[in-house]
Amino acid sequence: MQERRRKFYGWGYEGDTVTPEEISEFEAAWGRLLGVEHFEAMPFPTANEIELRAPRVQPPATLREICTTDHYDRLYHTYGAGTVDVARAIRKEFPNPPDVVAYPKTEQEIVDLFDWCGRQQLAVVPYGGGSSVVGGVNPPEHDRYRGVLTLDLKHFDRVLEVDQTSQAARIQAGVLGPSLERQLKPTGLTMRFFLQAWEFSSLGGWIATRAAGHFATAYTQIDDHIESLKVVTPAGNIESRRFPVSGAGPNPDRLFLGSEGALGIITEAWVKLHRRPVFRKQTTVRFRDYARAVEATRLLSQSGLNPANARLVEREEAAYTGSSDGTYDILVLGFESADHPVDAWMARALEICAACAGDWDIAPSTKEEGADSATASWRNKFLRGPYLREYAIARGVMRETMETAVTWDRFAALHQHVKTETHRIIREVTGRPGSVTCRFTHLYPDGPAPYFTWFAYGDKARIPEQYMAIKRVAEQAMVDAGGTVTHHHALGRDHRPWYDKERPELFCTALKAAKQALDPKQILNPGVLFDPS
Repeated sequence: MQERRRKFYGWGYEGDTVTPEEISEFEAAWGRLLGVEHFEAMPFPTANEIELRAPRVQPPATLREICTTDHYDRLYHTYGAGTVDVARAIRKEFPNPPDVVAYPKTEQEIVDLFDWCGRQQLAVVPYGGGSSVVGGVNPPEHDRYRGVLTLDLKHFDRVLEVDQTSQAARIQAGVLGPSLERQLKPTGLTMRFFLQAWEFSSLGGWIATRAAGHFATAYTQIDDHIESLKVVTPAGNIESRRFPVSGAGPNPDRLFLGSEGALGIITEAWVKLHRRPVFRKQTTVRFRDYARAVEATRLLSQSGLNPANARLVEREEAAYTGSSDGTYDILVLGFESADHPVDAWMARALEICAACAGDWDIAPSTKEEGADSATASWRNKFLRGPYLREYAIARGVMRETMETAVTWDRFAALHQHVKTETHRIIREVTGRPGSVTCRFTHLYPDGPAPYFTWFAYGDKARIPEQYMAIKRVAEQAMVDAGGTVTHHHALGRDHRPWYDKERPELFCTALKAAKQALDPKQILNPGVLFDPS
């Protein structure tokens, strides 16, 4: 059966469409947010409309079976899934495609590719599922390289071994979320690691970017799922020992968590699994005072109750998704367990919410999809977001999400500063007001992970430039107020300027020494952690 192809300019597969009814609904919502009465959409590009530069190199005969210079493959691997990526693709701008795309099937083939690229001075960019929104998979523009090879691990897609007793599995890194869970389903176990890009992101990508799943306090950071890693580097292979925990010196896995392909290619991982939950409670709590709502979530984070879901959504965003009438903020609250009923946990959480003036209409539900129509509406809009990105950009609607983590004592100041500065720069760049909202995606006892979403109506001919002008100011405001540059969207090339300031300089020197040892010819994903020396 022929494999379905992914869109080269947007989210999903070729042939995936958004219904006219859904477009009409979102145009109405964008119009209300941005004060626009009518949208004119640019047409989406087709592959045969775009001319790519000729490949600067050709793979040797020994590698031709796993390499291609096919037009579509190079087109598809030029960009990730960020707003700028989609906007440039819609404008038919593909000035820097990879020269060769490789689909290795074995670790030895990865070694052979490294050897060829090292000899030819070619940059190697690992692609994963291609869902990066920060320029992490885009071919670098650097004159030290004669060309770029994009390395796609789609054939590394199997669950190799399951340890039922320890609840863990050895899994190849190229597997995408849906395939991973399908393979685990007969075992009764699950990784229970879901994120908005789950459908088109890979296990190796989650590890290399230190991703975080949907769950607010449980199954959250990918770091906490890893027992051991297998990594192929230009200097040799590394395989760490598998332990539940070890105090024996620095953990080798930590070197590659968040390395974004700059130190080696992750090919396998032993990951922790969980039994599938059978007990659930979910509901939506309303707050008419945002400060009290924040206080409730802080108390929940420090209570030891560990809710699976505790997303505090500001009223403007809740109204946009049809989950509020705009007069109250909502807390999407849920508990789940594979072992015991969670009624007592939910009851205590609602006591905390009630003490902070929260209220709710109905008894908590056991449905996984959501407790009520408000939660269901918010969840559906959230999951559909990536599919709408190209439709929004084609209409001049820019949407960006910026996530951070900050201690509780700094949150109020950060919240105010980021919203003020982002509103200011949107009006300055576009000449129109925009929308800026905040929600909590994850909670920690010492601080939340605020997730800011901004909308602006731009000039369709200048979307990338306007977007980056707004993003630079908004990101700087977030960092100036004490937040990290990213909680779970990774660095890529877009977040490098802030990471350069966030990390200690001596640590960067040590990281460069590790790079020199593992990748002496500096071929792996140059520019994502630091510039090649």
